[in-house]
Amino acid sequence: MELNNTRWVLGHKVTAHETTGDYDLMIAETPPKVPGPPPHFHNSYKETFLMIEGEMEFMVNGETTIVKAGESVDIPPKTLHTFGNKSDKPCKWVNIHSPKGFRNFFEQMGIPATEENATEKSLDAAVINKVMTTASEFDMIIKV
Repeated sequence: MELNNTRWVLGHKVTAHETTGDYDLMIAETPPKVPGPPPHFHNSYKETFLMIEGEMEFMVNGETTIVKAGESVDIPPKTLHTFGNKSDKPCKWVNIHSPKGFRNFFEQMGIPATEENATEKSLDAAVINKVMTTASEFDMIIKV
C-alpha cells in the first residue's frame, strides 16, 4: 500500500492504488458515525463499492440499504447515491471508478494523511465548500 497516496476526504481515509486498466482503485476506511458525501451522481463513471469490514449505509436512487462485509454495491452512471457509516464501528471498503479519472477528486480535495489533524481538516467548512463548488469539474453532480 502506498501511504503517500493516502488522504482524508470528507472524513474518510482513502488510499489510491495504481492500475494498468481503465479504472481507479481505492481502499478506504471510514470511522464510526461519519456521513458520506452529499447525494450526487456521475454522468460517465460507473462506481463499485465492496465492503471488507464493518458496514455502510447506502442511498441509491432514494432507496436506503445497509451493505455489510463481503457485500457490494454497483452504481451505474447517472444514478443518485451517497453513503455513510452510521454504525458504532469503523468500516473498510474498496472503491472502483470506471473509466479512470475520478481519483483526481480524492487527490485534489483530500488532506494528506501525514498532515497533522488531517481527519478534522478534511471536514472543515472551507473544504466542504470547495467540494460543493468544484465537484462538477470532477463529474460529481451534487443534488441536495
